[in-house]
Order: sequence, then structure tokens, then C-alpha cells
Amino acid sequence: MARDDGETSPKRRKLDFNPLRSDDRFAVPARPANRNGPQGSSVSRSQSRMGNDSRASTPRSQSRYPPTPRQQEFDKPEPFVSEEESKALDRDWYAGDEFGHVFGEDEHNPFASYDNAWAEQQQEAAVVEKKSGKRISARASQKQKDVDAWETNRMLTSGVAQRRDMGDDFEDDEEATRVHLLVHDLKPPFLDGRTVFSKQLEPVPAVRDNQSDMAVFSRKGSKVVKEKRQQKERQKQAQEATKMAGTALGNLMGVKEEEGDSAAPALGEVEHQGNSKFGQHMKKNEGASNFSQNKSLREQREFLPAFAVREDLLRVIRDNQVIIVVGETGSGKTTQLTQFLYEDGYAKSGMIGCTQPRRVAAMSVAKRVSEEMECQLGGTVGYAIRFEDCTSRETAIKYMTDGVLLRESLNEPDLDRYSCVIMDEAHERALNTDVLMGLFKKVLARRRDLKLIVTSATMNSKRFSDFYGGAPEFFIPGRTFPVDIMYHRSPVEDYVDQAVQQVLAIHVSQGAGDILVFMTGQEDIEVTCELVQERLNALNDPPKLSILPIYSQMPADLQAKIFDKAAPGVRKVIVATNIAETSLTVDGIMYVVDAGYSKLKVYNPRMGMDTLQITPISQANASQRAGRAGRTGPGKAYHLFTEAAFKDEMYIQTIPEIQRTNLANTVLLLKSLGVKDLLDFDFMDPPPQDTITTSLFDLWALGALDNIGDLTGIGSKMTAFPMDPSLAKLLITSEDYGCSEEMLTIVSVLSVPSVFYRPKERQEESDAAREKFFVPESDHLTYLHVYSQWKSNGYSDAWCTRHFLHPKSLRRAKEIREQLGDIMKMQRMNMISCGTDWDVIRKCICSGYYHQAAKVKGIGEYVNLRTSVTVQLHPTSALYGLGYLPDYVVYHELILTSKEYMSTVTSVDPKWLAELGGVFYSVKEKGYSAREKRVTETEFNRKMEIEAQMAEDKLREQKRLENESMKTVKKPLIGTALKKVASHGAVKRPVGKRPGRGF
Repeated sequence: MARDDGETSPKRRKLDFNPLRSDDRFAVPARPANRNGPQGSSVSRSQSRMGNDSRASTPRSQSRYPPTPRQQEFDKPEPFVSEEESKALDRDWYAGDEFGHVFGEDEHNPFASYDNAWAEQQQEAAVVEKKSGKRISARASQKQKDVDAWETNRMLTSGVAQRRDMGDDFEDDEEATRVHLLVHDLKPPFLDGRTVFSKQLEPVPAVRDNQSDMAVFSRKGSKVVKEKRQQKERQKQAQEATKMAGTALGNLMGVKEEEGDSAAPALGEVEHQGNSKFGQHMKKNEGASNFSQNKSLREQREFLPAFAVREDLLRVIRDNQVIIVVGETGSGKTTQLTQFLYEDGYAKSGMIGCTQPRRVAAMSVAKRVSEEMECQLGGTVGYAIRFEDCTSRETAIKYMTDGVLLRESLNEPDLDRYSCVIMDEAHERALNTDVLMGLFKKVLARRRDLKLIVTSATMNSKRFSDFYGGAPEFFIPGRTFPVDIMYHRSPVEDYVDQAVQQVLAIHVSQGAGDILVFMTGQEDIEVTCELVQERLNALNDPPKLSILPIYSQMPADLQAKIFDKAAPGVRKVIVATNIAETSLTVDGIMYVVDAGYSKLKVYNPRMGMDTLQITPISQANASQRAGRAGRTGPGKAYHLFTEAAFKDEMYIQTIPEIQRTNLANTVLLLKSLGVKDLLDFDFMDPPPQDTITTSLFDLWALGALDNIGDLTGIGSKMTAFPMDPSLAKLLITSEDYGCSEEMLTIVSVLSVPSVFYRPKERQEESDAAREKFFVPESDHLTYLHVYSQWKSNGYSDAWCTRHFLHPKSLRRAKEIREQLGDIMKMQRMNMISCGTDWDVIRKCICSGYYHQAAKVKGIGEYVNLRTSVTVQLHPTSALYGLGYLPDYVVYHELILTSKEYMSTVTSVDPKWLAELGGVFYSVKEKGYSAREKRVTETEFNRKMEIEAQMAEDKLREQKRLENESMKTVKKPLIGTALKKVASHGAVKRPVGKRPGRGF
């Protein structure tokens, strides 16, 4: 509201500030001295950005963001991008590609260092305040208050001063316009606790014994890893301190620039930026094993164990509808089974499908099989992953992720296009694999001509056989040798330090043979490699050792380097995650060092987020890891845990993903497939009741389910989009708000890893470049702004590199945008643009995230309106450090690092929350008492109960009519009049089950 003198309040001026219209918006700003400082400094910063622009006093109703800012900064000539910089960008992009939306690993988060910086600033401020502040006792403090009160009273009595409430000056500007929301704790009748949705009533803990030694040590983490992390932070601070050299302050303090401190390499010096210590093992044109280099593709096929049992395997497949194929990694079951079936003529009656739990595996295996069959990829052999389909009408062998096949079952419940389906790597028990297992039980009963082959490692094969009624198990013999298993004598507190000691002990005292070390994640792997190298250098004339790290986020070309044959007299040590358990086979491994831990994705229903936790592995995993030492000869396995811990502290099998992850998307899919009662669905391992209840509640809150748990019209449309239900609803509702073009861009960018690139050595530059794109009211609009600028600059990679953006992420977002656009056209949705009216986009975002709304609590701190969980504003957010905080925001997801952070935040009008999420919120009016709130909630519950009762009565009446119609057909009644009464005017036939709906 404008004041009488034409001025606006400081807060309103910041709200009306339009950064995209400022002439100097895209000039690199100076980095603020303290972004997290007091509010006053933030206000100065905002005002300095505005300058003397007269538009700062524009009323809010007239403030609109233009689609793109001015182009002076973006229209510069594109610089040359070196090959090294391009590789560094590619590797960093791959690092967030496979698990881009799962959080808990700080080493994969380019903005994780903000957490430590914030904590250090808070500690320093507390220390300064403690030192500068005078200690005062409670008695002295009370005495001072009494003196102040007496002085105030004397001044008022004498008439020197007058009592006045200073807050009244701003009443019109703040309190009069502030809206307060009432939160209603409402649940639909089908979630009132009376209905059971799963046979697994209790949650499944991620750890067998939470108080065991291994569980405690996993929570504490490795001490040497923490020390290395702190050491790197100190080195970083020391490097920043040397930047004062040459300045006036630096001269006063005596800071001098030492040799080698310069960021630029000296003349003739090799630039190692973006290169690791172990880069010498990552040279080009390496990575192929000696075997693959010397043998032709046909000779390699014939050498595989699966090729030797080809005829026996095909005979068992012909005689059975379901078969369990058990074989070790490297036996050839993934690449050869599909070719065996193709050569035996199974492709004549339909496609041969093979599912993979990972999309990278689906693409790479399809490429390998196409090379072996000497055909073009996408022809006879193709693949399909989310947002990418590389198949054609000629495709006979199709590799795909299990999620793709699950979505195909929506349109083809009987999977009529397939003659045979292979479910590969089923022992990993991925979420979609388990759902497919239950669906195939029904499909196989309706299609007797369909063949199902489940492939598994040695573990879990009996479970699959029993699930499919005693299906035969076919074992592919492997080339295995005996392995000596050794357990640690006492519990190991620091598994990284002990692993390094064990590697060095093997290297200096044991015979020839390579070493494989199992660690939890990237940070543990890198520290292990560094410590092995450091301690090896400290020895006198040690034997030569080649150290190679590998983890799933590493690019494929770097992963291939572990297959290089070491030079004569050099031993290899490979430090890997559990990717080396079953997905990779490395020749020459004779020793295995098993730390006994892995990172497990666990869902927290209360927080509504997935987190990665370090947990003890299962007994099956430990046995699988030990077996890697016996592939090429007799080996030894060193377990860094006791035998008692193996028996008492580890699960027998790993907890299936379906029992420890969010099931909202899965439940929505099952509802679309006609599964009304989840209790009747045949899960191999049923998910916990709490997880299903939370998922059903989220779907009901989004409007995908009605008050009795049935799919709504919006819910049916959501299933067409292969993404999170919240994102799907954004696309659906964007048509009503007239912003479908803009929302399509936002959702596409949210579906890829972060588009912002933040290299460790250039963090300040990248932060300054990122701030150019900030839209102060919304991170979602910031992404829209980034994409729009990239588009206006011709989708240039060089432009991305100059502005610290990932070109691969943006290109991937462009591909996804095209795919989603096709889906929207198939759904007959209109593509509409809102132009510069970005407030409409914010309201549309509110319609998809009102169940994830939060209210401001303090500086950078919010509280979730429904769960009352305290969450923080992430330092990378456009709303962070602007000098003011919006009262209400919605967020895309939570990130758990040192705190619970909101990721991708947008400020919203509280009235929008009450309008769009009326089931949860209402505007608090004057005189609205707590009693009236209870009356409102009671009335709402009463109406829902009536609706549920009416639905039950309708269902009961339908069943009664079905039973009567069946009796009428079996025993015809005599007399026309009686017929009409019995069948309501027509003789009804028994209601037959529709194909694909027999759940």
C-alpha cells in the first residue's frame, strides 16, 4: 500500500524491486561482505542493486517480470572452451546424473560447503559476542530494569515525555495487511486408521540392531575422513587469506604471496585443474581388458559360461512358462539370453524384452548386443529409458528400465507386444522390479504364451522360485575358486583407517594379485586412496602400487580404466562402492577388503523425504563381496568386522527398496491399473503400513484420490506423466492458469541434475554468476529465467560455460521438455504462455505444492505448516540473504545435510494457500475462535463420512445386483412380470472380468 507522500515502505520497496529491468543486472556484482549478516546490511545490498531507479516505488499490482532481461552481458563473443574444461563439466554432470534427486551425500552436492560456512560464521559470532559482552548477574539486571521503569514514570509524570507506541506508525503497512492462516488436521475416512493396507504393520528398520557396534560406528563415521575434510577446509581458508597479499591491508598485516600460491600456472608448468591424483590411470584409449583386445566378438561370446549351456537353457525355457536363471556376474546371462531367444525364433511372435534396474545399464548393454549382432542400435536391438526411446518398428530385442515396462502396462495390461520378458538383476530388489513381480503373476495367468525369465545372482534365487509356485532354477556354472574368509578379531571403529592398514599389509607381505576394497561412497573412496598413497610413500622402497577409485557416479570412460592391465611388477588396488559386487567383474582380483558398510536409501514418512544412510551390509552382500576374490584363482577375503557381528548384527538379506522408500508414484500407478485394495496385491515383501498411509495421504492432498480412496480425474491424468505426482499436477493445472509453456520449462529443469556448476576452485565466481539469474521471489522462476536466457543465446554451450551452467543438464532439460510436450498434446492440453505475468506462475506452483508449505519462524528459518518440522532456507536459494523473508513459502523437496533444508522455494500469498488447499488451511478472521475451528473440522469430517458411507452402500448394492443377475442366468424365472422385477427390466449376464483388470 502506498503512503500519502508517495513513498512506499522499505519492505514494500524490496518486494516491488524488479531485478530483470535493471540496466546493471547482468554485470558481475561485488561479493557481499556478509550475506548472512543482519537485516540492515541486506537492505543496503538490495537498495544498492536498485540504485536510483524510480521504478522502486511502483505499486505491486503493476509489477510484472519481463520474459528476459537485457542482453548486453549475454551477447558477448563466445570464448573458446578447452577440451579439459569440457571434460571437467562432463564429469561433474555425470556425478549428479544417476542419483541427482537423492540427498545425503555432501560430496555430490556442489553447494554443500555452504553448510560449513554458515556454521563457522555462527560460531565466530557467538565467540565475539561472548568476549565483548559484559557479564551481569540476574540481581543487577533486575535492578537496572527497575531504574529504567522509575525514570520512565518520572518523565511521564512531569510531562517531559509522552507515552506513544512506536509500532503504530507501521500498522497500516504491516499488521493491517498481514494474513494469518489456520491449519486444519483433517484426514479422509479411508485413512482414519480403521482400514489396513498392508500385511507389514510395523516399519522395517534400516539396521537390525540399532545399538550394535556396527550401527554405532556407522553413525559416527570415519575419524580419518573427518580429519581430511577439516584439513581441506583449513587449506581453503589459508588460500583465501593469501589473497590479501599485495593489498593495503595485506601490507599492513605483513601478508606476502609465497611462491606457488598464484592461481595461474607458471610458464612450462602443467595445469592440474580438474585432474585427480590418480589421473595417470585415466589416459585416453585405455580401459579395454586384454581379453577384449585380443579376441573377436564371436570368440568372446563363445568363451562365456552361458554359451556352453545354451541348448540346455533353451530346452528348459520351452518346457516352462517361468524360469529362474542363476549365474554369477560375468557369466553372460544379460547379453546372451536375449540373443539365444532371438536365434530360437521367439521374436517371430513378439518382442523380447529385458528390464534393467539402471538406465545406464540398459543403454550400454543394448549397445553391446547390437555390436555382437552386427546391427544398428535402434534397429533390431534398441533401448528405452525415461524420456528417451531408441526403438523402431523393426526392434526385436528391447532393453529398458523396469519403470518403462511398468508404464507400458498401463496401456497394455497384458503386454501383448512381448513374447518373452527377462527381468535382469532381480536380486537387487528394486522398487519397480518388485511391483512388476506382482503384476506378472496376474498377466501370466491370462497369457499362457508369455515367457518370463528372472535372472539373479546366487542370493535370493529360492525366494523367486517360491513366489512363482516352485518355478525351476537353472544354474549357469561359473569359474569360481576357493576363497579363505577371515574376520577381524575385535570391532573396528574406524573402517577407513583399518582398510588402509589392511591394504598396505597385503601389499608388502602377500603374493601377487590385485586388491579390491569395498567402501560406502565417493568421499570414503577418495580419502582411502589418498591415505594409501601417503602411507606408501612413507615406506622405504615399497613395491609399486596402482590405485584406482570407482563409483557409480563416475563417468563410464573413467570406470573402464579399472580393466586396464597393470604394468609388470605393479599391483592394482581398486577402491569401489557396492557397484563392484555384481555389476562389474575385474580379472586378477585375488584379495578383497570389505569394510562391511554401504549407503542405503531410506524414506522418512514424518519428514517426507528420502535420505542416504550408512548402514551395515547384509550377510548375502558380505558373501557376494568375498566371492569376488575367487574369480581368477584361489583368493582371500578380509572382513573388517567380527564373525559375531556377521551373525548377530547383519540382516540375512538386504531390505527391499519397496519397504524403505516413498511409494506415492507406485500407489498412483497401482490405482490406475485397477488395484483398489492394496492389501490384495501380491507383493513379494509387503511395504510398511505407515509408508502406504503417507503415500495415500499425499495423493489425496493433491486431489489424485477422492475421499474414499478412488482415483479422480486429475489422478488419471497424472499417470500419463512419468514423474513425481506434484510435478505432474503442475503441468495439468498450468492449462487452467494459462501458463503451460512456462510450467513445462520449469518442470523439465527440475527433472535433471542441477543446472548450476560450482567448481571448488572458482566458487566465488560461480556464485556471482548465479546471482545474475536470481528472481527474488522464486527459485522456480529462476530456473525459468536461466532456460529463457539459454534459449535466447542459441542454446550455446560456450555461453553456459561462461556463466557456470551445465550444458548437458540444460540440453537434457530441452529433450525432456519436448517429450513432455508430446504427452501434453496427446492429453489434448493447450500450450498457453502467460507472457510477463509471472505471479500467475507462482499461483500455479502453489497449486502443486500447497501440502509442502512453510511459515517463517526466524532468520532463514521456517516451520512446515502441517508437520511443524523446522526447516531452513538453503543458502543457494534466490530468497536467501535478501534482507527480508516472505511469510509463507512452498518448496519442491527437502535436502538433509547438516540440517533440513528446503530446496527450490517460491514465496506465495497465504490467501492462495487457503484457496487452493482449503482442506488444510483457512484465513483466520477476527473473532474466529478455537471452538468455531473445531466445529468447522467436525462438519468437514461428517460430510466425508457421509460420502464414504454412500460409496459403501452403492458398492454393496452393485454386488447384490450382480449376485441376483447371476442367479437369474443359472435358474430362469417363469413369467415376464417376475423377470422384470428380478432384473429391473432386463436379464443381466454375469459381469466378466475385463482384460488386465483382474486384481
